Amino acid sequence: MIGREKEVKELENLYNKNRAELIAIYGRRRVGKTYLVDETFSDRITFRHAALSPYDTKTKGLLQDQLNHFYNSLTLYGMEKQQRPTNWLDAFLMLETFLQKIDDGSRQLVFLDELPWLDMPRSGFMRAFEGFWNSWGCHRKNLMVIVCGSANSWILDKLINNHGGLYNRVTYEIKLLPFTLRECRSLYEVNEVKLSEYDMVQSYMIFGGIPYYLNYIDKGKSLAQNIDDLFFVKNAKLKGEFDRLFNSAFENPETVKSIVEFLSTKNMGYTRKQITEKLKLSDGGRLSQNLNALITGNFVIKYIPFGLSKREIYYKLIDPFSLFYLHFLKTKEQSNEKYWQQNITSHAVVTWRGYAFENVCFNHIEQIKKALGVSGVISSSSAWSKKSDDKEGTQIDLLIIRNDNVVNMCELKFYRGEFEVDKKYYKTLLQRQEILSEMISSKKVVHSTLITTFGLKQNEYSSGFTNVIILDDLFE
Repeated sequence: MIGREKEVKELENLYNKNRAELIAIYGRRRVGKTYLVDETFSDRITFRHAALSPYDTKTKGLLQDQLNHFYNSLTLYGMEKQQRPTNWLDAFLMLETFLQKIDDGSRQLVFLDELPWLDMPRSGFMRAFEGFWNSWGCHRKNLMVIVCGSANSWILDKLINNHGGLYNRVTYEIKLLPFTLRECRSLYEVNEVKLSEYDMVQSYMIFGGIPYYLNYIDKGKSLAQNIDDLFFVKNAKLKGEFDRLFNSAFENPETVKSIVEFLSTKNMGYTRKQITEKLKLSDGGRLSQNLNALITGNFVIKYIPFGLSKREIYYKLIDPFSLFYLHFLKTKEQSNEKYWQQNITSHAVVTWRGYAFENVCFNHIEQIKKALGVSGVISSSSAWSKKSDDKEGTQIDLLIIRNDNVVNMCELKFYRGEFEVDKKYYKTLLQRQEILSEMISSKKVVHSTLITTFGLKQNEYSSGFTNVIILDDLFE
């Protein structure tokens, strides 16, 4: 298994404890939650069940289908056949009885996959699950129950932050994050896919660190050929993935998709007020729920742009897959099945790479801090765009404001070769540094930092940068 060393160690420690455990694993769709559990425990799972997707079947009769499917899973694991359950209380009683019958004192591991799909309206599922755990499960020291799902808002609201019968009952939670660039490289190596680090970063700009997507890469083709195969040919495997991604993970996917599409139109992002006004949404609890779910799923970050009031929180879309889809596929009917191969040097693609590289960097702040030698220093990250009515208005791609009295003013440049500073750019750099210095405490200093692909070409103006970070550093 690639990566996930920390999560595997945590799960193994929990497995070896002599107490009841209720563990919630959550994260965006396709990030590898099921794979993590399967690979960690393989032949140690006492009972596992994966819910039926409510998006692939008709609503009518789905509750009984879910109950029948649960019953079938029990019989597959050795339960004697009996009358099928007609409600979730009976279904969980069957599970309790089955586990008691086969209990030999060793650890019993129950894995319930895509748990949110079982909680249909008026199904009584949560009441039954609450009864299963509170009345029986939490009292059995050898029982370990792992639940997971892609509907992050459900996992958070109904389990982790539950204020009812399951309040404070989850004993451990794991938020599974997308792969870093380093983990992506390891996966490519295992799959015998040969790509340069330059192309690996470009693949990250499209697929993010989602293992499911990376496993589609054909080792016998170039990155450009793979992108055409996955997005632009007729019946491409990932052409409809954007809709599937949100339909399967959100209760009101159309609203969530409209938020994501709006956020994609401005790299800096938008405030909550701008979102509600543009999309004509109510500024209430449902919007908060949707935004929190997007943040939890690593689609969006929220931050306060440097220099603005703490009340001016911005929401910025950072999910590479969504950004790529919305930029090249959502609003354009592409009939050219070799679009990417034929446009890799076009102005549209080159411009997109510049913005996409910014999101790669926002997703690798820890690696950037490590390259700067300040991994242990508390910091905050932000974009900064001065208001249009300010004199000498400017924009800074990334700021890292550190507690050791340094602010890294980061310029992000995705180039095919070394980046070269000319006289004009040097003056711009000094101007930005001066404007920023006027806004920060006199105790702090500004370090101009270049984050680029292959380094900085030395000339009379290269001294404008205090630090230079290259692709190798992002792969650490």
